[in-house]
Amino acid sequence: MKCFAIESTAHTFGAAVVDEKCNILSNEKSVYTTEKGGMIPRELAEHHYKCAPKVVAGALEKANCKMSEIDLVAFSQGPGIGNALKCGAIAARQLSLLHNIPLIGVNHCVAHVEIGRKLCGAKDPVLLYASGANTQIICFENSYYRVFGETLDVGIGNFLDSFGRELGLGFPAGPALDKMYFEGKKYIELPYTVKGMDLAFSGLFTAAKNKIGKVRKEDLVYSALHNAFAMLTEVTERALAHTEKKEVILGGGVGCSRALQEMISKMCEERGAKLFVPPNSVMVDNAAQIGWTGILMYKHGNKTKIGDSIILPKQRTDDVKVNWRK
Repeated sequence: MKCFAIESTAHTFGAAVVDEKCNILSNEKSVYTTEKGGMIPRELAEHHYKCAPKVVAGALEKANCKMSEIDLVAFSQGPGIGNALKCGAIAARQLSLLHNIPLIGVNHCVAHVEIGRKLCGAKDPVLLYASGANTQIICFENSYYRVFGETLDVGIGNFLDSFGRELGLGFPAGPALDKMYFEGKKYIELPYTVKGMDLAFSGLFTAAKNKIGKVRKEDLVYSALHNAFAMLTEVTERALAHTEKKEVILGGGVGCSRALQEMISKMCEERGAKLFVPPNSVMVDNAAQIGWTGILMYKHGNKTKIGDSIILPKQRTDDVKVNWRK
């Protein structure tokens, strides 16, 4: 079985071909970026619509495959930015109808779990899902991926991009901030907000923004990221203690951060847990994870009718029944 998949939840329009053994035959994408400022939904949609034909054709060419050889079309149905999700959903419907191929809508967050589990060989991990709009600590329990803790305001990636925007950085700001983190020499006192298993970043953002221009920039970046990542590490450790699981997987674009990886790695080492870090290509938004999860879902009787293929911008991780896991 081969699945053609489309990802378009946020700044990435991606297309991939994946087979039933999770061989990623292609994983192409076009990413919306700016030199200054963040995402503008209208411009984001324009980017996706313009690049879609080229990305779709590129994925098929890279996989040396034709649509006549495709058995399933999968797309990211939610959660995400409505303007962006519509682009992917429209493209997926067109391909499904034009070539008479079954269609399946996939939850983007669940897809991060499944691609990480498969590529890393993890059995029953805690997922630290750290991306632009999503910050969740996820574990499998009773046929659902339960959210044991999450952000109460903005996602960690949104915090980083907003902070970077205040520093004059473009979008996405995470990679530049991660590099600056290791250039910091002095810790500056900033808010640290953990409430049980949940966490919040707005207070940290406001305090860090107000110190711009008053302290050394690299020290401020180090301090802000240190607090944010320590918060993520604390709630992940608490989930490990509560569930008594012994594996942690990173997922989401912020999971690519070397600073975060080092912090989580030390915590796992101290707890006797194993940390799995998937390739960066599948931690950032990508279509391969949508294709692999689509195959898992379809093989266990899940299907999406055209009439049910509406986008679900606010769909939660724990809205999806995971009938492909026991």
